[in-house]
Order: sequence, then structure tokens, then C-alpha cells
Amino acid sequence: MSTQALRPAPGLAALLRQHWPLVIGVLALLVPTMVAVARDSWTGETGVHGPIVLATGIWLFARRWAELRAIRRPGSAAGMAALIVPALAVYAFGRAFDFLAIEVLALGGVLLGLFYGFFGLEAARRMWFPLVYLLFVVPIPGWVIDSITGPLKSYVSVSATWLLTHAGYPIVREGVTLYVAQYQLLVEDACAGLNSLISLTAISLFYIYISHNASWRYALFLMLWIVPVALLANLVRVIILVLITYHFGNAAAQGFLHSTAGLVMFATALIGIFLVDSVMSPVRKLLSGGAR
Repeated sequence: MSTQALRPAPGLAALLRQHWPLVIGVLALLVPTMVAVARDSWTGETGVHGPIVLATGIWLFARRWAELRAIRRPGSAAGMAALIVPALAVYAFGRAFDFLAIEVLALGGVLLGLFYGFFGLEAARRMWFPLVYLLFVVPIPGWVIDSITGPLKSYVSVSATWLLTHAGYPIVREGVTLYVAQYQLLVEDACAGLNSLISLTAISLFYIYISHNASWRYALFLMLWIVPVALLANLVRVIILVLITYHFGNAAAQGFLHSTAGLVMFATALIGIFLVDSVMSPVRKLLSGGAR
């Protein structure tokens, strides 16, 4: 074992002071990119979860800082360069052509390379979840949103029409447009549930990691429930809006109650994840056996 490996790892402040030119370089990349993310992504519905993910992701690293210092074994210069150099090239491309998603993803590659260089492969392996979790900060490209929202809108409109028809309501569907009594409702992108699905996935993954970090098998099992629960909760939201429109008029559905229905949907989805976790307790005990 080398003498370097036996030395106590420096604290964060000392590490930053030792490598202040590198810190300035990272900030030169980080600040303009995050300003663009805050301006273009976090102000929209598809990126509303971004600040929460960033803050909780940093907290995940901070809570295990002592562990990171204890296991710190700097990675090889060649390995660090293999991560950073291509990432910098992609970053420059994304920055030059205003591809924010590529730019942020490449910046993550740079930070991953630095993390590996300063803390080593074992630290990166142990911190795999925070590293993956922070990918939710990356803005979703518009073409991805468009390709996903189409099927989601179709699912919501078809399912809502079928359920309400069997409940005795006078509702018909044409594409993603619903006609109930004398009212016409369009299932728009926001009603498709992609935004809530992304936010719910991020929050649920955080909950799963904090609650069941010792059992990755059960965590993976619980993750499989996120999408079905989110889709069901969003269907409930659309049905609520249709019922509000039918009984109280279009003005009520498009006003305060529209936002309220969204909050009810999100709360329902979160409660659904918690209930699944509670009901599946026997499965957790089974899958946790020997899984560390």
C-alpha cells in the first residue's frame, strides 16, 4: 500500500484551495450553463423538479462526505482525461449550437471525470445513485417530449372516456378532444402527465434510495411501480376535471380547481407509492435477505 493512500484525505475547503485554478475553470463552465438551465428549463413545467433534484442531490453527497474522505483513492490521470476531454468537446458543441440538454449532459461528464480523478473508482461506485439521480437536472429535449406526450394523451383520453361512459356520463371522444354534455375539453400536453411523471419519478427514486438503500433489489422492484402509479394518478386528474366541467361549468374547471386537481393528482401518486411500499413489506423482507 502506498504512503499516499495512508494519508488522511483533506477536507473540502483544503481541497478547493489546493486546486483553485481548476475550481475557477469549473465555475466558468458551470455558472453560464446553470443560468441557462434556470432560465430555459426550470421556469417551464417540464423542468420544475430541477431545483429540488439539484439541492437534494448535493445533500446526498454532503451526508456521505465523511465516507468519501475515508475511501478516497484518486483515480488515474489517464482515466480522468478519458472522461473529461471528450466531455469538454461535447460541451463546446452544445454551447456553440445552443443544445442545452447536450451541454448539461456534457458538463455532467466533466464533473464525473473530476469526481473520479479526486476520489477514485470505489467512491464513484458507492455514489452511483446520487450521480444517476442528478441526471434529472438535464433538460429534456423538445423532440423527446413530443414523442412521449402523444401516446400519453391518447391513453388518458381513451381511458377517461371509457370509464366515464360506463359511469353513465354523456361523453364522447374525437382524437384527444373530449365532449361532455355541451362542453369541449382538449387533453393538452400538460394533461398528458409527462411533467408529473418526471417529477414523481425523481421524488420516488429519492424516497426509495433514502428508505431502502440497503436493499437494491427491493428498490428496483419498487421502481417498477412508479410509472403505473403516475399514469393512474394522472388519469384520475383528467376525470376530476371532466366531472368539474360537467357539474360546475368550464370556468370552474379552468380556474382554481384546475390547479387544485393537479395537486390532488400529484399527492395521490405519492401516496400511491407509499402505499405500495407499505403493502409490499413482505416482498421487501424477502428481497432484502443477504442484499447489501
